Amino acid sequence: MRIFTLLVLALSVATSALATPIRIKDLVEFDGVRGNDLVGYGLVVGLNGTGDGLRNAPFTEEIMVNILERLGVNVTGEQFRPQNVAAVIVTATLPPFARQGGQIDVTVSAIGDADSLLGGTLVMTPLTAADGEIYAVAQGAVIAGGASVEGDGAEIVQGVPTAGVIPTGARVEREVAFDFTEMGQIRLALRSPDFTTAARIEVAINTEFGRGVAAMLDAGTVLLDIERTHAPSPAHAITRVENILVEPETRARVVVDQRSGTIVMGEDVRISRVAVAQGNLTLRIEEAPIALQPNPFSEGETVVLPRTEAALIEEPGSRLAEVSGGTSLSEVVGALNALGVSPRDMIDILASIEAAGALHAEFIVR
Repeated sequence: MRIFTLLVLALSVATSALATPIRIKDLVEFDGVRGNDLVGYGLVVGLNGTGDGLRNAPFTEEIMVNILERLGVNVTGEQFRPQNVAAVIVTATLPPFARQGGQIDVTVSAIGDADSLLGGTLVMTPLTAADGEIYAVAQGAVIAGGASVEGDGAEIVQGVPTAGVIPTGARVEREVAFDFTEMGQIRLALRSPDFTTAARIEVAINTEFGRGVAAMLDAGTVLLDIERTHAPSPAHAITRVENILVEPETRARVVVDQRSGTIVMGEDVRISRVAVAQGNLTLRIEEAPIALQPNPFSEGETVVLPRTEAALIEEPGSRLAEVSGGTSLSEVVGALNALGVSPRDMIDILASIEAAGALHAEFIVR
């Protein structure tokens, strides 16, 4: 319990640090400054017998035939079942302002029944965007993120050997048609929409450039008038805007992860006056059937009589704790720790407090 207390106290300090001023570039996304998702379908070769089984993945054979025919090898009507190839989906993100000839990272993932992509090489694969146009071409050695060892009676797999990356494995062949210099207005989209934070961004920008340069449209958007900044270009204006410091406002949240037992609470979490009791109940049920045998040389049959022993045991140490109204984060943690509960039990307690209407925060369960 001491470890959990230290964890929550550390999270409390980290949450308090959020009250310090933050750069606007860390709070918003600038309109037009965004990446584009790319995807392609390719073939990884050079595997050590860990590729697709072509009987179960006919699409692998189809793409392999197409590649060989483009290279001038006629394989029509041929029967070949290599085990060193695997069909893969290749994904990448084209960063903003990427120029022709630049290189980007790609991720390679098997889509057939290949066991591993270790040691494989991706054959030249075109990557297309949502508009169907080819923006990059990927090729190179795959760096898989796992290992697989298999014997006659056992198999050990560590990590995910059927997925890997190719650093700078794709070359940009087409640029996105976007002229940033022609923009007269730019919208700033808040990553966490909040009216107070948006208003503070508006005030901070107008203080830097003058009245009327920024205008809050809603909780998630602030409109920036580039012409009124009198900057040489939109890029120069964004350079000044993104480094302005603003103190963001966050909603009170309690986030719990039931799988790992992690609890994160913001400093603005408040709990009304409520009483909490925590106890451990153990229900034990044992079956001990009795078999009744008939008398010797009789025509009777063996009868099995069920016998069940059930017991409900409550372990000692259960306590009732009272949390006063308007309690802060540190007081909430202290009161719950006073009950001597584990983090997983604490999740159930917080959920019950929220159901009772005493938890004044957004309760998120993952």
